[in-house]
Formats: sequence, structure tokens, C-alpha cells
Amino acid sequence: MDVREQVAHQRVELEAAVAKALEVAGKQADAAEVAINKTTGISVSTRMCEVENVEFNSDGALGITVYRGHRKGSASTSDLSEAAIAQTVAAALDIANYTSEDPFSGPGPAELMARNIPDLDLFYPDEPEPDRAAAIAIAAEEAALAFDPRVKQSDGASYDSHYGVRVYGNSHGMLASYASSRHSISCCVISEGKDGNMERDYSYTTSRLASDMWTPERVGRHAAERTVSRIDPQKLTTREAPVMFAADVATGLFGHLVMGISGANLYRKSSFLLDKLGEQIFPEWLNISERPHILRGMASTPFDSEGLATYDREIITGGALQTYLLTSYAARKMKMQPTGHAGGIHNWIVSSTGENFEQMLKKMDRGLLVTELMGQGVNIITGDYSRGAAGFWVENGQIQYPVSEITIAGNLKDMMQNIVAIGSDTEMRSQILTGSMLLDSMKIAGE
Repeated sequence: MDVREQVAHQRVELEAAVAKALEVAGKQADAAEVAINKTTGISVSTRMCEVENVEFNSDGALGITVYRGHRKGSASTSDLSEAAIAQTVAAALDIANYTSEDPFSGPGPAELMARNIPDLDLFYPDEPEPDRAAAIAIAAEEAALAFDPRVKQSDGASYDSHYGVRVYGNSHGMLASYASSRHSISCCVISEGKDGNMERDYSYTTSRLASDMWTPERVGRHAAERTVSRIDPQKLTTREAPVMFAADVATGLFGHLVMGISGANLYRKSSFLLDKLGEQIFPEWLNISERPHILRGMASTPFDSEGLATYDREIITGGALQTYLLTSYAARKMKMQPTGHAGGIHNWIVSSTGENFEQMLKKMDRGLLVTELMGQGVNIITGDYSRGAAGFWVENGQIQYPVSEITIAGNLKDMMQNIVAIGSDTEMRSQILTGSMLLDSMKIAGE
């Protein structure tokens, strides 16, 4: 029996377990939700071209949540026998007896449940032998170490390959499942400068389909290229200047937007974007679209973790905020409709002004290119932003030298409004697909 047949058989078994749990819970609870994510795979890590760890994974527990009136109880089991399921339902019911009443709890609205489950082409299992997985990771390290004599050592490489089945059901009659896979290669290396100071950087690739990933040699060379470019960094004096975030760093900026418009922060009144629905928070040319059904998309899903159907949705249109991101609980709290975002966002596509990376540098002319951020200095309540940074100083549209030990600061509301351009160099490895981002000015604290 090949992997696809095994997984097809596993889906039937897991759906039966979820259906059984719902049947048992339905006899004693007013409502119930049951879910399981069963994951199987291998992770191999190497260091200095020798195998360090080999891990085989096969895990997943059946999570059962019951509702009695406005009381909620949850329990889980990795044993899928009927006796164990009945025992777990009983445990969840017992817990519900001791929880406080919450009028906003309960499954999502029945009319919003996913009924037709599209095939999003997410399932491409790969079962590499440990030796082959290790060879892939070692190939990345070897390519990195051969790239430049200043690359002195490897800080490790890895190859991960996992596939799994997700099943969700609830007392509205919803019961659905899908299989997916995810593979990745990563490599981290250390280079040495003239003064003996060490610099570290990394690269990685990830995909649903193993053959869609970068080659390990490309990952290794990219990691080495990044770390060598950081050798012998300089410090900057304190100033204000344009700042350009590299594409893989810009995703984090939009991640703060996700936090700012998430229901949990909104109903607690702890967001810098409170009451901004319908208002312009970005420049008029900027749009963000959510596309949950992109084939092979890294954040594609036919339904969220509450079973709500996912749909194409506009997040930002003409710079204006079009929607919040609401679970069923948050929606009830806010007297709004849930948006299918329990468990996170689904493939955000950020519009570009069309410039490639080099053209973005020329547009900035003189300023700071940020390639790494450090620390957690972001206040989602006020929008105040202050983080350690490293990158490169740019003059006349050309990278001049690496810089480190600086801090960049601003306020997220101002930063969003002051985006000048977004490049066409789209970061494809993230759930947020954006190019590099140029801001007209930020405070840079240095010497």
C-alpha cells in the first residue's frame, strides 16, 4: 500500500472517530466540536556535514469540545477506540460542569459551515529514507562552505518532510477532511571578518511539493551569500532616513496588521486599529487580497479551524480597511459576522508598485535597507514600534556597506501611511505574499 492509499484509509478511520465522538457527545451535550490533525514525517538535521538528529513523527490527538448551555469543556485523546472516545467525551462534559458560563461560546453559525470542500492540490507526500534526507541537508552545507573561504563553519542544515490529515466535525452536521504536505530545506552558516568577528545568516525553501523547492545547493549558496555580505558591519549615527524592508522582513510588518485587526485584540480594546473599519490606513494605491483557495498555496485551506468556509476576501482596498478577522466567539462579542479566520489568515497578496529590488534601491536613493529585525518592541495597543535591526546603508541607489547594532523606531499607523512603494520581488515562502517595502522616513538610533 503506497502513501496515498495509506492516507486515504487513514482519512476514513479518522472521520469515523470524529463521527463517533460527535454521536456520543450529542446524547449528553447541547453542542459539540471534534477535530484531529494527524501528522507523519521525518526531520533530519546535520552540522558540519555530519548527521546530528533524525526524528520520525507520527502524532495527532482527537480534541473534543462540548457545550452545555453556555458552559464549555474540552478534552483530548490519542486513543481512537470507542471506549477511549466515550471516556474523553465524559471528561469534557465533566470539565464543562465546572467552567463559568460564557454567553458568547459555542460552534460557529450553521449557515457558514463549509459544505463543498474544494481540492486545493495540497497533498504531495514524500517519504525519504533518512540517508537521502541527510544527503540533502549535507549538500546544502557543502555548497555553503564552498562558496567563500570566509564561510568558516556551518551552524546546521535540515531537511523536513511531513504530511497529514485534518478532520473537523461539529453538531451542525459538518464533517470534512483534507490531506496536505509540507517540505523544507534550511541552512545556516557563520562567516568571519577581518577583525575576527563572526556573522551568522541563513536561507530556506519550503513547498507543498518537494520538487518545487530550491535545490539544496541553491539554499546553501544563498545562506553563504547572505552571511558573507554581512561581514565587518559598520555603525550609523542617529538620524532620520528612508527605510526599505527586504521582502522576507516586510511580511512581519503586515503581520502586525493581522494582529491589529484580529477580533481578540479588538473586543479587548487593545489594538491600534480599533474602530478603523472602512477608514484609510494605507496609501490609496495599496490593496491586500486574501485568496484561500490558491492551488498548492502554503496557507490555502477549504475551511478554518471552526469549520467555516473560506472565501476570497479583500482586506485592504484603495488603502482602506475592508474587514476585521473574526472567529465566531469574537464576532458574537462584537455583534458582527465571523470571517473564517479561526486559526489564522489564508494567502494574503499585497499589491506592488512594480519596481524590482534594484529599482526599489534606486527609488530610495539614500537610506537603510533592513534585512533583519530583533527584539519584540512592538506595542499592538498604541502602535509604537522600536526594534533592533541590521542591514545595509545605501547611497545613490547602491548598497555601500553592512550595518548593525542599530534601532529603528516609529508608529505602525504612521509607517502604514508612509509606505512609498512595494517591490515586485515577492516573498513566496510566507502566508503573506509581499515584495520589499519602502518607507519615506523612520528614526534610526545608532552611535
